[in-house]
Formats: sequence, structure tokens, C-alpha cells
Amino acid sequence: MSNNSKIFDSIAADYDNWFERNDNIFRAEVKALKLAISPHKKGVEIGTGTGRFAKALKIPVGVEPSENMAEFAQNRGINVVKAYAESLPFHNNSFDFVLFVTSICFLNDIEKSFYEANRIIKPNGAIIIGFIDKNSPLGKEYKKSKSKIYEKANFYSAEELTEILIKSGFGNITYFYTLNDTFKNEEIAKPVVGFGCGEGNFIIIKALKN
Repeated sequence: MSNNSKIFDSIAADYDNWFERNDNIFRAEVKALKLAISPHKKGVEIGTGTGRFAKALKIPVGVEPSENMAEFAQNRGINVVKAYAESLPFHNNSFDFVLFVTSICFLNDIEKSFYEANRIIKPNGAIIIGFIDKNSPLGKEYKKSKSKIYEKANFYSAEELTEILIKSGFGNITYFYTLNDTFKNEEIAKPVVGFGCGEGNFIIIKALKN
């Protein structure tokens, strides 16, 4: 994520304000993520950004390389560690779960990041990934975007991430999704949550450490 931290420094406020303008989308994603996260477990969010998801999901620790993004997260009460997903400053078997939310597309080395996640997760702990599937309508829109953020993003499909997770020492994989009919904020009256792979715009993959 090092190549992107300066970009995120410059757009931190705009990024954070997006959640204010799209609160229904945010709440739908949080509701889906809660299905994958066991309460009372010790977790860390990698690429915590401005800390909105960590706060909503009661995750006290976040990793974030962008100083400006980290400042927002710290103001939300998140204990932010400035580091990169490819080199995490935590001991082996430190957490019950590791969470990535819309951050995997900005990783410099996704396989190294997943190996690091595996290292810091306790036996039978989980990696949980929330992401925009590249084959979804929203994923295709983002790939065409001329935004400074997304021009360097590397989007993945659920199938591609599944292969990388298995290669990185994870198994027992389950899938959740939301935003299946639309991703336009004003049309999401009630968040829709489903189970499966290849459906919805926002996919969640949960995999256990072998």
C-alpha cells in the first residue's frame, strides 16, 4: 500500500465524507460484515482508513500507512499502527481475526499480505475480506473510473481471491454479499444480505487458518 499512502493523504477528508453521503450503503456493508465477525473476538483491521468500519464493528486496532487517514481513525478511538499489510508489526498468533474492507485492491503484494495475515492469526482464526467484485456492475464502474484512487487499484473477483487464500494457507471458506440489486444510495431502503459467491456488488469472504 506504500505507493498509495500519499494519494490517500491528499483525499482523506473527501474519502471520509463519502460515507456521510452514502450512509445506506455503509450500513448495508456493516450489516453484512457483522455476519462474518464473531463478537467478543480480538481482531485487527488492515487498511483501516478513517476508521469508520473499525468503529462500527468494535475493532479497537487498525493498521494504516496514510497519516491523514490514520488521524481520522485515531479521532474515532481506533488504536492505529502505521504499517503496511506486507509487513505487520505483530507477533505470531496475535489475533482471532484479521479484516480487510475495500483495501485489498490497493495492496502492493496481495500474496505476501495474506501470508502475513495468516501469521498473526491464531489457529482456526479467520481472515475476513469485504470487497467490490470486479465482475459486478459496481466493480466495472470503478474500473472505468478516472479517479486518482482507482486508477492504480487492482480489483479481484471472488474466484481469484479464493485461489489466493487457499494458496496462502486458508480453508473452510464461506461467502456473504450485499448491495445485490443496486448500489445507488437512495434506492437502498432496506439492506439486503445474502449468502453465496458471485452475487452482489459487495462480497465478503471468510476463510479459516488451516
